[in-house]
Amino acid sequence: MNEAALLDDADRAALETPFVRQLVRQIRAEDTYGAWDGKPDAEVLGPFIVTAEQRREIPIIGDPDPDILWRLEIFYAAVGLTIEKATGRVASPIMKMSHEGFGRMLLTTGKLVVINAYLRDIHRFGFPSLSKLAEKGAKLVAEGLAAIEAFPDAASA
Repeated sequence: MNEAALLDDADRAALETPFVRQLVRQIRAEDTYGAWDGKPDAEVLGPFIVTAEQRREIPIIGDPDPDILWRLEIFYAAVGLTIEKATGRVASPIMKMSHEGFGRMLLTTGKLVVINAYLRDIHRFGFPSLSKLAEKGAKLVAEGLAAIEAFPDAASA
């Protein structure tokens, strides 16, 4: 069955948002062996979806594996690239993470920190649906754009 047919309207709409389009581009750009060639975008984004049931199965305390850290990095890189596309200013992600899954993610442009996210329970990183993924990404992009608009001199320094 066509995977797009299994998506609800909100998830189908989420696939067309600028942030999710950028996230899919980022993932596909890092696919050096063609593993995702021909696969629909919803399937490519599948690892970002963690249902409530799946979340309950993951221990409360745990170390993040490299795949989860990669997904976290690519998520925030897509936020930065979406901000860059809207403003023309590079928003570079900087991640500091402990081996226990706690840390911080910054996105900076010029001398301005446009996103300052404290991260915890990274081993459980994910979203209940594509629409929630798109919503969180759009919210972070909007925060970054608002910071750049409020402090344009620092953003271009």
